[in-house]
Amino acid sequence: MASTSSASTPKPAPWRATFLDHLSKMDSPEFVFSSLHKAPESSPTPYLPRARYCIFRGLWAELPENKHNEAPKNPRVYEADLPTFTSDIRMMKIPEVFETGAGHASKAEQMQGSGGGGPVEAVWWIKDTMTQWRIKGEAFVIGEDIEGQGEQSNESSGVRTVKSELGSRMRVVDESKQGDWSWAKEVTGHFGNLSPGMRGSFRAPPPGTPKDQPIDNENNKPGMKVEDLHDVHARKNFRVMVIKPEEVEQLDLSDPAKAFRHKFTYDESSGEWKMQELWP
Repeated sequence: MASTSSASTPKPAPWRATFLDHLSKMDSPEFVFSSLHKAPESSPTPYLPRARYCIFRGLWAELPENKHNEAPKNPRVYEADLPTFTSDIRMMKIPEVFETGAGHASKAEQMQGSGGGGPVEAVWWIKDTMTQWRIKGEAFVIGEDIEGQGEQSNESSGVRTVKSELGSRMRVVDESKQGDWSWAKEVTGHFGNLSPGMRGSFRAPPPGTPKDQPIDNENNKPGMKVEDLHDVHARKNFRVMVIKPEEVEQLDLSDPAKAFRHKFTYDESSGEWKMQELWP
Protein backbone atom coordinates (compact mmCIF):
# COMPACT_ATOMS: atom_id res chain seq x y z
CA MET A 1 0.00 0.00 0.00
CA ALA A 2 1.34 3.44 -0.91
CA SER A 3 1.46 6.42 1.37
CA THR A 4 -0.93 9.33 1.12
CA SER A 5 -0.36 12.77 2.58
CA SER A 6 -2.50 15.76 3.44
CA ALA A 7 -2.14 18.86 5.60
CA SER A 8 -5.78 18.42 6.53
CA THR A 9 -8.31 15.68 5.92
CA PRO A 10 -10.20 16.50 2.71
CA LYS A 11 -13.95 16.93 3.20
CA PRO A 12 -16.44 15.41 0.73
CA ALA A 13 -17.07 17.77 -2.17
CA PRO A 14 -20.54 19.37 -1.99
CA TRP A 15 -20.83 19.08 -5.79
CA ARG A 16 -19.99 15.37 -5.89
CA ALA A 17 -23.44 13.75 -5.59
CA THR A 18 -25.12 16.04 -8.14
CA PHE A 19 -22.21 15.72 -10.56
CA LEU A 20 -22.31 11.90 -10.48
CA ASP A 21 -26.09 11.88 -10.73
CA HIS A 22 -25.98 14.08 -13.83
CA LEU A 23 -23.28 11.96 -15.48
CA SER A 24 -25.33 8.82 -14.86
CA LYS A 25 -27.95 10.25 -17.23
CA MET A 26 -25.52 10.28 -20.15
CA ASP A 27 -25.42 7.35 -22.58
CA SER A 28 -21.65 7.86 -22.68
CA PRO A 29 -20.04 10.27 -20.17
CA GLU A 30 -17.88 12.05 -22.73
CA PHE A 31 -16.19 15.33 -21.89
CA VAL A 32 -13.85 17.82 -23.49
CA PHE A 33 -10.37 17.65 -21.99
CA SER A 34 -8.11 20.68 -22.57
CA SER A 35 -4.40 20.95 -21.87
CA LEU A 36 -1.50 23.18 -22.88
CA HIS A 37 0.76 22.28 -25.79
CA LYS A 38 4.26 23.72 -26.05
CA ALA A 39 4.29 26.26 -28.88
CA PRO A 40 6.97 26.49 -31.60
CA GLU A 41 9.86 28.82 -30.76
CA SER A 42 8.60 31.38 -33.28
CA SER A 43 5.19 31.61 -31.57
CA PRO A 44 4.28 34.82 -29.68
CA THR A 45 2.99 32.69 -26.79
CA PRO A 46 4.76 29.81 -24.99
CA TYR A 47 1.78 27.43 -25.03
CA LEU A 48 -1.16 26.66 -27.30
CA PRO A 49 -4.51 25.17 -26.22
CA ARG A 50 -5.40 21.60 -27.16
CA ALA A 51 -8.82 19.97 -26.68
CA ARG A 52 -10.21 16.50 -27.35
CA TYR A 53 -13.09 14.29 -26.25
CA CYS A 54 -12.39 11.71 -23.54
CA ILE A 55 -14.57 9.31 -21.56
CA PHE A 56 -15.05 9.62 -17.81
CA ARG A 57 -14.02 6.35 -16.13
CA GLY A 58 -15.23 7.02 -12.60
CA LEU A 59 -13.59 8.59 -9.56
CA TRP A 60 -10.12 7.50 -8.48
CA ALA A 61 -10.10 4.69 -5.89
CA GLU A 62 -13.78 4.02 -6.64
CA LEU A 63 -13.59 1.74 -9.67
CA PRO A 64 -17.02 1.38 -11.31
CA GLU A 65 -18.61 -2.08 -11.17
CA ASN A 66 -18.19 -4.18 -14.32
CA LYS A 67 -19.30 -7.82 -14.30
CA HIS A 68 -17.02 -8.52 -17.27
CA ASN A 69 -13.89 -7.30 -15.46
CA GLU A 70 -11.85 -10.24 -14.19
CA ALA A 71 -9.16 -8.10 -12.55
CA PRO A 72 -8.79 -8.41 -8.76
CA LYS A 73 -10.46 -5.42 -7.11
CA ASN A 74 -9.18 -3.28 -4.29
CA PRO A 75 -11.31 -3.21 -1.15
CA ARG A 76 -13.30 0.00 -0.69
CA VAL A 77 -10.72 1.78 1.45
CA TYR A 78 -10.72 5.29 -0.02
CA GLU A 79 -13.12 7.84 -1.40
CA ALA A 80 -11.88 10.65 -3.63
CA ASP A 81 -13.42 13.42 -5.73
CA LEU A 82 -10.87 12.86 -8.51
CA PRO A 83 -12.22 12.19 -12.04
CA THR A 84 -10.34 9.59 -14.07
CA PHE A 85 -9.97 8.65 -17.73
CA THR A 86 -7.55 6.45 -19.65
CA SER A 87 -5.01 7.32 -22.31
CA ASP A 88 -2.18 6.01 -24.45
CA ILE A 89 1.39 7.06 -23.63
CA ARG A 90 1.77 7.82 -27.35
CA MET A 91 -0.95 10.49 -27.25
CA MET A 92 0.07 14.15 -26.95
CA LYS A 93 -2.01 14.84 -23.84
CA ILE A 94 0.52 12.93 -21.73
CA PRO A 95 3.67 14.92 -22.60
CA GLU A 96 1.55 18.06 -22.34
CA VAL A 97 0.73 17.49 -18.66
CA PHE A 98 4.36 16.54 -17.98
CA GLU A 99 5.88 19.56 -19.71
CA THR A 100 3.53 22.05 -18.03
CA GLY A 101 3.65 20.51 -14.55
CA ALA A 102 5.78 21.73 -11.66
CA GLY A 103 8.60 19.38 -12.71
CA HIS A 104 8.70 20.81 -16.26
CA ALA A 105 9.81 17.49 -17.80
CA SER A 106 11.40 18.08 -21.19
CA LYS A 107 12.91 14.72 -22.18
CA ALA A 108 10.91 11.76 -23.51
CA GLU A 109 12.42 9.41 -20.93
CA GLN A 110 11.07 11.63 -18.14
CA MET A 111 7.51 11.12 -19.37
CA GLN A 112 7.35 7.33 -19.65
CA GLY A 113 6.13 6.61 -16.13
CA SER A 114 3.93 8.23 -13.53
CA GLY A 115 3.97 11.98 -12.94
CA GLY A 116 2.70 15.12 -14.63
CA GLY A 117 0.68 17.76 -12.84
CA GLY A 118 0.06 20.20 -15.69
CA PRO A 119 -2.95 22.58 -15.65
CA VAL A 120 -6.05 21.22 -17.39
CA GLU A 121 -9.75 21.84 -17.82
CA ALA A 122 -12.58 19.31 -18.32
CA VAL A 123 -16.08 20.23 -19.51
CA TRP A 124 -19.25 18.11 -19.60
CA TRP A 125 -22.58 19.13 -21.13
CA ILE A 126 -25.49 17.08 -19.77
CA LYS A 127 -28.38 17.65 -22.12
CA ASP A 128 -30.98 15.88 -19.93
CA THR A 129 -30.38 18.33 -17.08
CA MET A 130 -29.30 21.30 -19.24
CA THR A 131 -26.23 21.63 -17.09
CA GLN A 132 -22.61 22.33 -17.90
CA TRP A 133 -19.89 21.14 -15.51
CA ARG A 134 -16.43 22.67 -15.76
CA ILE A 135 -13.53 21.29 -13.71
CA LYS A 136 -10.22 23.16 -13.53
CA GLY A 137 -7.16 21.66 -11.89
CA GLU A 138 -4.09 19.52 -12.52
CA ALA A 139 -3.81 16.17 -14.28
CA PHE A 140 -1.56 13.32 -13.19
CA VAL A 141 -0.49 10.20 -15.09
CA ILE A 142 -0.31 6.76 -13.47
CA GLY A 143 1.76 4.06 -15.15
CA GLU A 144 3.05 0.60 -14.31
CA ASP A 145 5.91 2.06 -12.27
CA ILE A 146 3.47 3.28 -9.58
CA GLU A 147 4.51 0.37 -7.35
CA GLY A 148 7.30 -1.13 -9.39
CA GLN A 149 10.17 -0.82 -6.93
CA GLY A 150 8.47 -2.05 -3.79
CA GLU A 151 10.31 0.42 -1.54
CA GLN A 152 9.34 4.06 -1.20
CA SER A 153 13.01 5.11 -1.19
CA ASN A 154 13.41 3.63 -4.67
CA GLU A 155 10.39 5.37 -6.18
CA SER A 156 10.88 7.93 -8.93
CA SER A 157 10.12 11.58 -8.26
CA GLY A 158 7.10 11.24 -10.55
CA VAL A 159 5.67 8.36 -8.52
CA ARG A 160 6.24 10.24 -5.26
CA THR A 161 4.53 13.32 -6.72
CA VAL A 162 1.48 11.34 -7.86
CA LYS A 163 1.06 9.56 -4.52
CA SER A 164 1.49 12.79 -2.58
CA GLU A 165 -0.76 14.98 -4.72
CA LEU A 166 -3.57 12.47 -5.21
CA GLY A 167 -3.15 10.99 -1.75
CA SER A 168 -3.83 14.40 -0.25
CA ARG A 169 -7.39 14.15 -1.60
CA MET A 170 -8.09 10.50 -0.69
CA ARG A 171 -10.39 10.06 2.32
CA VAL A 172 -10.10 6.84 4.32
CA VAL A 173 -13.46 5.08 4.68
CA ASP A 174 -12.16 1.74 6.03
CA GLU A 175 -8.92 1.86 8.03
CA SER A 176 -8.95 -1.89 8.67
CA LYS A 177 -8.18 -2.69 5.02
CA GLN A 178 -5.66 0.03 4.18
CA GLY A 179 -2.86 -2.52 4.00
CA ASP A 180 -4.73 -4.44 1.29
CA TRP A 181 -5.15 -1.48 -1.05
CA SER A 182 -2.79 -1.18 -4.03
CA TRP A 183 -2.22 1.57 -6.57
CA ALA A 184 -1.09 -1.00 -9.14
CA LYS A 185 -4.21 -3.10 -8.61
CA GLU A 186 -6.35 -0.02 -9.22
CA VAL A 187 -4.56 0.64 -12.52
CA THR A 188 -5.05 -2.97 -13.66
CA GLY A 189 -8.71 -2.68 -12.64
CA HIS A 190 -9.10 0.30 -14.98
CA PHE A 191 -7.52 -1.69 -17.81
CA GLY A 192 -9.89 -4.57 -17.08
CA ASN A 193 -12.89 -2.25 -17.17
CA LEU A 194 -12.20 -1.61 -20.86
CA SER A 195 -13.57 -3.89 -23.57
CA PRO A 196 -11.11 -6.26 -25.30
CA GLY A 197 -11.37 -4.07 -28.40
CA MET A 198 -10.54 -0.93 -26.44
CA ARG A 199 -7.61 -2.71 -24.75
CA GLY A 200 -6.46 -3.69 -28.22
CA SER A 201 -6.23 -0.01 -29.21
CA PHE A 202 -3.11 0.19 -27.05
CA ARG A 203 -1.50 -2.24 -29.49
CA ALA A 204 -2.57 -0.29 -32.57
CA PRO A 205 0.00 1.59 -34.68
CA PRO A 206 1.29 4.76 -32.96
CA PRO A 207 -1.47 7.41 -33.15
CA GLY A 208 -0.74 10.31 -35.47
CA THR A 209 2.17 8.73 -37.32
CA PRO A 210 2.15 8.73 -41.14
CA LYS A 211 0.90 5.49 -42.65
CA ASP A 212 3.88 5.31 -45.00
CA GLN A 213 6.28 4.91 -42.07
CA PRO A 214 7.30 1.36 -41.06
CA ILE A 215 5.76 -0.04 -37.84
CA ASP A 216 6.11 -3.16 -35.70
CA ASN A 217 3.53 -5.18 -37.62
CA GLU A 218 3.68 -8.09 -35.18
CA ASN A 219 2.86 -6.12 -32.05
CA ASN A 220 1.06 -3.08 -33.47
CA LYS A 221 -2.00 -3.92 -35.54
CA PRO A 222 -5.29 -2.04 -35.89
CA GLY A 223 -8.45 -3.78 -34.68
CA MET A 224 -6.80 -6.16 -32.24
CA LYS A 225 -8.64 -7.57 -29.22
CA VAL A 226 -6.74 -8.07 -25.98
CA GLU A 227 -8.06 -10.50 -23.37
CA ASP A 228 -4.93 -10.72 -21.20
CA LEU A 229 -5.06 -8.06 -18.47
CA HIS A 230 -1.25 -8.07 -18.35
CA ASP A 231 -0.56 -8.04 -22.10
CA VAL A 232 2.98 -6.63 -22.21
CA HIS A 233 2.59 -4.59 -25.38
CA ALA A 234 -0.79 -3.06 -24.47
CA ARG A 235 0.11 -2.31 -20.85
CA LYS A 236 3.34 -0.61 -21.95
CA ASN A 237 1.20 2.07 -23.59
CA PHE A 238 -1.77 2.14 -21.18
CA ARG A 239 -2.08 4.96 -18.63
CA VAL A 240 -4.69 6.12 -16.15
CA MET A 241 -5.04 9.89 -15.94
CA VAL A 242 -6.49 11.55 -12.85
CA ILE A 243 -7.70 15.13 -12.53
CA LYS A 244 -7.13 16.86 -9.20
CA PRO A 245 -9.80 19.58 -9.15
CA GLU A 246 -9.09 23.02 -7.74
CA GLU A 247 -12.23 24.74 -9.05
CA VAL A 248 -15.58 23.31 -10.17
CA GLU A 249 -18.39 25.23 -11.86
CA GLN A 250 -21.99 24.06 -12.21
CA LEU A 251 -23.97 26.07 -14.76
CA ASP A 252 -27.68 25.15 -14.68
CA LEU A 253 -29.74 26.39 -17.64
CA SER A 254 -32.78 24.14 -17.11
CA ASP A 255 -35.05 27.10 -16.28
CA PRO A 256 -34.15 30.46 -17.92
CA ALA A 257 -35.88 32.34 -15.12
CA LYS A 258 -33.91 30.52 -12.42
CA ALA A 259 -30.64 29.78 -14.19
CA PHE A 260 -27.65 29.73 -11.86
CA ARG A 261 -23.90 29.24 -11.74
CA HIS A 262 -22.21 27.83 -8.64
CA LYS A 263 -18.43 28.00 -8.33
CA PHE A 264 -16.74 25.64 -5.85
CA THR A 265 -13.12 26.35 -4.89
CA TYR A 266 -10.95 23.95 -2.88
CA ASP A 267 -9.11 25.31 0.16
CA GLU A 268 -5.94 23.28 0.80
CA SER A 269 -5.50 24.66 4.31
CA SER A 270 -8.87 23.47 5.57
CA GLY A 271 -9.63 20.62 3.15
CA GLU A 272 -13.02 22.20 2.44
CA TRP A 273 -14.80 23.45 -0.65
CA LYS A 274 -16.12 27.01 -0.65
CA MET A 275 -19.15 27.78 -2.80
CA GLN A 276 -19.91 31.11 -4.45
CA GLU A 277 -23.08 31.94 -6.37
CA LEU A 278 -22.53 33.73 -9.69
CA TRP A 279 -24.74 35.07 -12.42
CA PRO A 280 -24.99 32.44 -15.19
